[in-house]
Amino acid sequence: MRVSVVDAGSNTVRLVIADVVGGVPLPVHTVKWKLRLSEQVGPDGTIAEEAVERLVAAVAEAGDTALRWKAAGPLAFATAVVRGAPNRAEVLERVVAGTGIRMCTLPGETEAELTFLAARRWLGWKAGPLALLDIGGGSLEVAFGRGRLPDFAASLPLGANRLTREYLDVQDPPGAGELKELRRRIRHELRDVAARIRWESPRTAAVSSRTFQQLARLCGAAPGRFGPFEPRALRRRDLREAAHTLATLPAAERAQLPGISAPRAAQSLAGAVVGHTALKLMGLRRAVVCPWAIREGILLRYIEDGADWWTRTTGSGLPAAPSSAVSLRSVVGPSA
Repeated sequence: MRVSVVDAGSNTVRLVIADVVGGVPLPVHTVKWKLRLSEQVGPDGTIAEEAVERLVAAVAEAGDTALRWKAAGPLAFATAVVRGAPNRAEVLERVVAGTGIRMCTLPGETEAELTFLAARRWLGWKAGPLALLDIGGGSLEVAFGRGRLPDFAASLPLGANRLTREYLDVQDPPGAGELKELRRRIRHELRDVAARIRWESPRTAAVSSRTFQQLARLCGAAPGRFGPFEPRALRRRDLREAAHTLATLPAAERAQLPGISAPRAAQSLAGAVVGHTALKLMGLRRAVVCPWAIREGILLRYIEDGADWWTRTTGSGLPAAPSSAVSLRSVVGPSA
């Protein structure tokens, strides 16, 4: 069967179309639209009208693309930038009215659970007790568990883009005072969650998300062209040095460093500080870089638990699909 998922994040809208072979989602086509929604929000987090229009257009194109690839109407969700917006309901209504696709927002803890599932499936049972960190534009998700799903999951307001706007927007590069305040905020938010992870003593730590992937490349990990199966790790001591390097450079010059893309250059410093502080407080010296994240987690949960899982989780029913698309319920079958 062929399934698809769309997520609207702080920087991009991404579509993944995958064939399910032996219970594993194997990507056959991916597309992304660079909307940078986080840069088009008001002081209170309200998403601007122009940004809403661009989001609707991107989701509509994603739906058309899924149809051309003979995948059912996509499982569509938005992350923290929409979840925390005062006009969230209006945004989601505009999306379904303009595209026929029911986009939802997931609680941060649910995002953490789904990303944990993706990491567990990628790393396998040999990883043992597993800690997972995933940093996005608006939030940091943390999870720990010994099984398929986590025993503990949390979402913290420590997204790289959010912290950049709140602490590092005064001067470029930022001053020592701004960095000190940033670290204080991160330590405060992480205190209880980090103590829990440290107490659990995970055998393996994993990080996911584009921000961590780029930071790992900056710290010496293999480039993306080597493929997803190339082992990659992020060491705390290397991340500390990377944070120091990033702090000395303006955003434009950070984009010249290995792995750091221009769209994420400004937020790379905040991401490095969050990552290093989290690993230090949790007592973790090294983390495996996992190429699977929340999109793969949604696909896996959908495949393993059936179509009714999405209905129960989102409360929005199955994704709307054009009449010529295959019904998701028909391709998945009864709930597991």
